[in-house]
Amino acid sequence: MTPLIFLFMGVLHLLPSCCGGPVLEDGGHLKTFGEIKEEIAGYQNVAKAIIDLAVYGKAQNRSYERLALLVDTVGPRLSGSKNLEKAIQIMYQNLVDDGLENVHLEPVKVPHWERGQESAVMLEPRNHSMSILGLGSSVGTPPKGITAEVLVVSSFEELHRRASEARGKIVVYNQPYKGYPESVQYRVKGAVEAAKVGAVASLIRSVASLSIYSPHTGIQVYQDGVPQIPTACITVEDAEMMARMASRGIKIVIQLKMEAKNYPDTDSFNTVAEITGSKYPEQVVLVSGHLDSWDVGQGALDDGGGAFVSWEALSLIKDLGLSGTEISSTSLFCGFCCSRICWEFFFTGLRPKRTLRLVLWTAEEQGGIGALQYYQLHKVNISNFSLVMESDLGTFMPTGLQFTGSDKARAIIKEVMNLLQPINITQVFEGGEGTDINYWIQAGVPGANLLDDLMRYFFFHHSHGDTMTVLDPMQMNYSAAVWAVVSYVIADLDEMLPR
Repeated sequence: MTPLIFLFMGVLHLLPSCCGGPVLEDGGHLKTFGEIKEEIAGYQNVAKAIIDLAVYGKAQNRSYERLALLVDTVGPRLSGSKNLEKAIQIMYQNLVDDGLENVHLEPVKVPHWERGQESAVMLEPRNHSMSILGLGSSVGTPPKGITAEVLVVSSFEELHRRASEARGKIVVYNQPYKGYPESVQYRVKGAVEAAKVGAVASLIRSVASLSIYSPHTGIQVYQDGVPQIPTACITVEDAEMMARMASRGIKIVIQLKMEAKNYPDTDSFNTVAEITGSKYPEQVVLVSGHLDSWDVGQGALDDGGGAFVSWEALSLIKDLGLSGTEISSTSLFCGFCCSRICWEFFFTGLRPKRTLRLVLWTAEEQGGIGALQYYQLHKVNISNFSLVMESDLGTFMPTGLQFTGSDKARAIIKEVMNLLQPINITQVFEGGEGTDINYWIQAGVPGANLLDDLMRYFFFHHSHGDTMTVLDPMQMNYSAAVWAVVSYVIADLDEMLPR
């Protein structure tokens, strides 16, 4: 073979079937599921090429190395902080340098809270300095702190039963860990419920599946008409110790000091980049993770990994393209395909029919502030969104995809996930919601989340332990491969996902 013919045959196997494959009969025809299934099966070689590049090829470990460079340089990225804005500017330039299209920043007003110095010391029955982390948006204590007796409870129900004992005390919640969705209510609402019964502060057992004397922070929410009291998380070990003391009838006294302060909202940005669709550029598959983090650790797990495998998904697709300026159109037009797909692949690269849009959200940890403002700005085009994807549950070895959508859309997603059989990651689970994509899902757009080892994720979530040491480059490679295959195929199918 001549070098040119060899190149042609080598790349041809990447293409979905372009001879005899299913096509739309006319502009108004919707494909049957059998036709869609056949269409998806035609992407097997494309999926294999993405997997090979991400897991075994030149892109191996790239998302890990990119992330390590950012978080080692910038550190944690709290909403409203200089660290976050520095990270946003770095990421903007990274996306430009990567050759992605329509790279831009969309302004967002975000909360600005700083924890300052903080401490909690048990004075009775013995002297013991406790490790704490103030909860986001908490008010501070007076300069001399708050010194008060402790009331330990295991649930909101117990707090309400013992409401008469709570006035003037520091409420300590020692709620058992029953999974994040159930247990996180105590972190979010603990201060409000304690204030309603007259407590002067609240300390919440960290919402964690494992603790090595590690406090885990997070957002808490005050309620209008209820006094705002200082609130912080404490370790599982200290919460259980005080519960044991209280069960013996021992009086516990704590001195709590917190310099936490809320400032006026400040300017930030959602960071956006695209691979523009070749046929339906106005239609979108959104791929995302949040760039902000809490102010402890490095924000590598939550959600640096999710943000960077989302970037990597677009990078992988871009890298599989060939530039038309390198190879002439005359020498590539083969003449034995019944459509233009081969020509389009060679000339423009592996480019989906719809636009792949990367969004790196800001202020997710404060309740999806950046995502809400993005939704309000872009919901006018909601009919053009085929799928919204968010990676915010870690990037350990993925087990599959969580999905929310119609039964027809779920059946299509299952077929797409079958393309990942070479790496044995094919499962589709319920519950594709995520803080940053819920607005779209609630409005009827299908949504997906990358799923991995959640138990392990909550070992480190919102703690000083959230560092690059937690992450594994090979596991990030697999995560990126899943993310790239799903996003590309959905963006390139002849039809959008059904609502």
